[in-house]
Amino acid sequence: MAAAFGFEADCPERLEAALVFVIRHNLSNGHVFIPTDKLVAATDQLVMSGEHALYEALEMLSDDGELVHENIGNLDACYLRELRDAEALVAERLLSMAREDRLGGAFADDEELISSIEAYIDVKYAEAQRAAIRLAAHHRLMVLTGGPGTGKTTSVRGILALFDKHELETLICAPTGRAAKRMGELAGRDDAMTVHRALGASIDENGDLIFDRDENNPLKSDAVIVDETSMMDLPLMCALLRATPESCRLILVGDANQLPSVGPGNVFADIIKSGAVPVVELSEVFRQAKESAIIRAAHAVNLGEAPNLGDKSSDMFFMRRTSPTAIAETVSDLIAERLPKNMGIPPSQIQVLSPSRKGDAGTAALNARLQARLNPPSAKREREFGGVTFREGDRVMQIRNDYDIMYTTKSGHTGMGVYNGDLGTIEHIDLSAETLTVDFDDKTVEYMFEQMVDLEPAYAITVHKSQGSEYRAVILALPPGTPLLATRAVLYTAITRARELLVIVGDDEVFHTMVGNNKRAKRYSGLRARLRRESEE
Repeated sequence: MAAAFGFEADCPERLEAALVFVIRHNLSNGHVFIPTDKLVAATDQLVMSGEHALYEALEMLSDDGELVHENIGNLDACYLRELRDAEALVAERLLSMAREDRLGGAFADDEELISSIEAYIDVKYAEAQRAAIRLAAHHRLMVLTGGPGTGKTTSVRGILALFDKHELETLICAPTGRAAKRMGELAGRDDAMTVHRALGASIDENGDLIFDRDENNPLKSDAVIVDETSMMDLPLMCALLRATPESCRLILVGDANQLPSVGPGNVFADIIKSGAVPVVELSEVFRQAKESAIIRAAHAVNLGEAPNLGDKSSDMFFMRRTSPTAIAETVSDLIAERLPKNMGIPPSQIQVLSPSRKGDAGTAALNARLQARLNPPSAKREREFGGVTFREGDRVMQIRNDYDIMYTTKSGHTGMGVYNGDLGTIEHIDLSAETLTVDFDDKTVEYMFEQMVDLEPAYAITVHKSQGSEYRAVILALPPGTPLLATRAVLYTAITRARELLVIVGDDEVFHTMVGNNKRAKRYSGLRARLRRESEE
């Protein structure tokens, strides 16, 4: 297009646009910034203009303020201005909150306070859990992290009881709807919500995400508890901190060993590793949890140790299949016949996971196979979209946050917003009106056919898409041939999605490779360095 309009191949406008494009493209890879030398080299491969011309274009973008250079961890970091400003704000707000302690004399007597909470919710806390409640009592900001079975939820219930005892208005939220709902159920609250909903997210006329809540219209809360914080990217954490009132407490809860956020940044891990914020790490697995082979396997994998795959326990099984076709056939038999018949678990409460979309045991092929088995063609209406047949009765997933779509609850209330990762069932397809109705458990949404681009089949989903969710039973397909996804973090995240039953179907060599592969894709993020540097200063 530029050539057709008479632009030269090395004109400044083209080179500047290319540099910005490369940075924006890499946001989807989790990078908050790109080292300048790598940015120029990558852009040169794209436009082949020579690095000298690109450095000149980079200087012009810096002069205009669109890009910002900063030394981060001995790297010449190049940021989009909005990402640099977001990172700086997050570091500044977190450090400011971390410095404020001993809030309120009413929280003074630790032991009497904790004992009263134990009696109130009928538990006996371990020392690390007591430390978490003390920190929540005496600090404006704290982080609570730990793996499955270590008592995070019980600790959060205690913190919530503490805040309730002192009549604090507490908001419970999470990055996804399913995570928020699960947290609310475990905490005995019916008002938990997504972070996006709490902040009043919407899309403006330019298609940009905006939030109703900010410094000028803060949250009406005395305390905020965020679960599954590892899923929060930098822009969302920035928006939350902007909307947090000056006196508000903030409790960040999560498992730092799970996969990082889909968006840019490594926020939760950076906060913990910075050493600048009060952190309680729960590591003791409680006796009842130790009885679960799922939890034992999760902790073994996290330590780089392979659990015994031959252990025929009550809640975890391994079925060795070496070919993708055999894996797919076994998965199909398990969800359609064997688990419902032998374990009494209906297919609707079983979630199939796979590391990859591709291949015979990837989610695309598995969805087609499982749809044919679980919801075959009949008198049900169906509609093809994007090469996929959607049929009444199909399980589907929303794959993009849509803040403007309307929903209706079972009680008749209406609201706006369906979020990435929400699972539902196609209730009705109206071919004449060209609409499709999906039941998302607690709300019903009507889509125009052109909006079906935001839906995909969900009999099988990727491990990444399962983050923040928990299922009664999980079938994990582990086919060979996915080296980039054969990592410990992927395996650990998949195992920890199962609540009552985990069946792993695949190649034991792939399983052991994943246990031993603790490599994580490097993310260029300056938050940890900023927190450390500014804390020391």
